[in-house]
Amino acid sequence: MKLKIAVLPGDGIGPEISAVGVDVMSAVCLKFGHEVSYEYALCGAAAIDAVGNPFPPETYEICKNSDAVLFSAVGDPKFDNNPNAKVRPEQGLLAMRKQLGLFANIRPVETFECLLDKSPLRRELVEGADFICVRELTGGMYFGEKYESDDRAYDTNAYTRHEIERILKVAYEYAQRRKKHLTVVDKANVLASSRLWRKVAQEMAPKYPDVNTDYMYVDNAAMRLIQEPKFFDVMVTENTFGDILTDEGSVISGSMGLLPSASVGEGTPVFEPIHGSWPQAAGKHIANPLAQILSVAMLFEYFNLKEEGACIRRAVQASLDQGIRTPDLALPGEKAYSTEEVGAWIADRISAE
Repeated sequence: MKLKIAVLPGDGIGPEISAVGVDVMSAVCLKFGHEVSYEYALCGAAAIDAVGNPFPPETYEICKNSDAVLFSAVGDPKFDNNPNAKVRPEQGLLAMRKQLGLFANIRPVETFECLLDKSPLRRELVEGADFICVRELTGGMYFGEKYESDDRAYDTNAYTRHEIERILKVAYEYAQRRKKHLTVVDKANVLASSRLWRKVAQEMAPKYPDVNTDYMYVDNAAMRLIQEPKFFDVMVTENTFGDILTDEGSVISGSMGLLPSASVGEGTPVFEPIHGSWPQAAGKHIANPLAQILSVAMLFEYFNLKEEGACIRRAVQASLDQGIRTPDLALPGEKAYSTEEVGAWIADRISAE
């Protein structure tokens, strides 16, 4: 298979983990006889510094004309600490999703047996936790009408039936392939937009009789994620709620550096770690590259290259089991490996398997 991959390293630790992701992808393609080419593009603060636009037209064209995008992270403190900044790195990420029509963000949350004690929750709560968050990605408050002055501001949380139906369809299809349990998360007791979500979900549920559908207010879902994460199989929700709940769910595994994601829809799919740019660690070679590497696994699986994805997952599991870990996961008294050392070990393991 021939794959043309757009690589967007972004900011902070992005270039470091991006290089590791490319090395692992190249190792897999060499092993399985695939032909892969890469085209690099600017995004985020790096793009603002270079051309004044966090997602320049040139980057969009590269993404649009690729089979997939391997993205890393955006963000920089000089924008975070400036409330008057008119252009921000994160706007590049939103623009990419909107322009490529990527309305569904898929975030798997799973635990690793050898890392259960790293979780902030008790072992018996998280052992065996394995669920997927399906987040609507191009609607809601992040893209609705906005107003801001010194005395008043608002963001509009608008959704259409079409937007809700298409994301629910994605969620139901994932539930059918898993444990056939879908939880629709909303705030229908307060928000009109959520009442439309629930109405549409209730209308669609009979079309999927093999899936057990339940409904949960977002505040209850936030508590349930901590109290009983194993309750969930597939969770679907709107953009803002999904942003918050998926970050909450990410820490269950013990490190945000472990979890990948995919953004899919009408255009070129994007695969990325769920964590941010961690600018304080940039250049220190301590960033955990596993989420980026597992994003590569999701990329292969998207193209139905299941054995390629499984090969990556086995190598990641082996690295954890054998203590080849960055400082965030290293056990007390054991050696902590650099970003590049972990990546090289996994690439070598894939090649030797």
